[in-house]
Amino acid sequence: MSAFMHMDKNPAIPDAAAGPAAYRQYARDWLQAHLPAHMRSDSLDYRTPTLDECRAWEASMYQAGLAGMTWPRAYGGLGLSLREHLAVNKEVGALSMPESVSSIGKELAGPIIQAVGREDQKQFFLPRILAMEHYWCQGFSEPDAGSDLARLRTKATQEGEQWRINGQKIWTSGAAKAHYCLLLTRTGTVADKHRGLLMFAVPMDTPGIRVVPIKSIDGKDSFAEVFFDDVVVPDGARLGEPDEGWNAAIRVLSIERATNRMYRAWRFECELRQLVAACKSDPALSQLLQDGHYERRIGEVLGEIDALKGLVERTVDQLVAGERIGARGSLTKLYWSECHQKFAELALSLVSHVTPRSSALARRARKHFTTAYLFARAETIYAGTTEVQLDIIAQRIMDLPTELAK
Repeated sequence: MSAFMHMDKNPAIPDAAAGPAAYRQYARDWLQAHLPAHMRSDSLDYRTPTLDECRAWEASMYQAGLAGMTWPRAYGGLGLSLREHLAVNKEVGALSMPESVSSIGKELAGPIIQAVGREDQKQFFLPRILAMEHYWCQGFSEPDAGSDLARLRTKATQEGEQWRINGQKIWTSGAAKAHYCLLLTRTGTVADKHRGLLMFAVPMDTPGIRVVPIKSIDGKDSFAEVFFDDVVVPDGARLGEPDEGWNAAIRVLSIERATNRMYRAWRFECELRQLVAACKSDPALSQLLQDGHYERRIGEVLGEIDALKGLVERTVDQLVAGERIGARGSLTKLYWSECHQKFAELALSLVSHVTPRSSALARRARKHFTTAYLFARAETIYAGTTEVQLDIIAQRIMDLPTELAK
């Protein structure tokens, strides 16, 4: 058994009986003490961290008990509740640290494997995801289907004890670095729509897989097209039963849209503090903050942040009480993505006044928020487009007739 199969319990990590408040204080103290200055985007010492640096940082967070909190202890987690998870997320959001380089594994692959995977799959994959030994990518979206999973065409054909896969995925985040792909395929025809969908855990070094990077608007190769040409995988790579893919994907996606990266509201608040501090460090920008237009817009952002905090906290209460979130996850996804895009527009408007003579902190903010603005353009697309979320809300929450929901 690998050394990381069961995380050694650090005596400093609070136990479940300590409660969320104790866990939040522990997280605050640990993060403040260990987050390097060069990984804080609001620091003048900041530099873009390498993949290995991000991996090492996330692995140290896991060893400190700040990741895998709600995952079962048998698979390397801590077996805590969403309340402790949220408490830690508030502190993660309060610092301008890098985004996870393993979010697909932790937020999608892990929960799906827990939901439909076999015991041997859980024992193998889950601890390695938490220990940052395996990166994952998500093979859901396709060129002719977008995020409408009912239209996907990638075909899996069973041949005895193995499956042959042919098709194409697009906008696959992190495909170039991933060890595994959480791949959604079709066993029948497109006419079957939601029926006959099947998921696999496919090693990315399998013959027949070709990754073609896509350069995004921020100049990074974060996305890729992934081609599957006669890719053969054993039946043991299957996650769940044929025809179980749709229910598993929708169940996990609904929770993902509502609960993953719970720190977003607190991160938005952190970004706002960073923006205001940078403006105050420069006389010309400081004057802009007194302008009524910017005062109103900053006030609106604060209101939206508070509303998002309330939405996240209410969702946690509902989940802890045993309620199903279902389509309501789309409300959270729609709200945070559109709110953050508006904030990014505000930030870009302010930092566009930065000149070579501005303060060092203001120049650092201009680089950060220009990149943030460009990346935010995708936030109403990934994890389900705004149009898809509105359609879900119209039909599954408001119960509008189909002709009105279109």
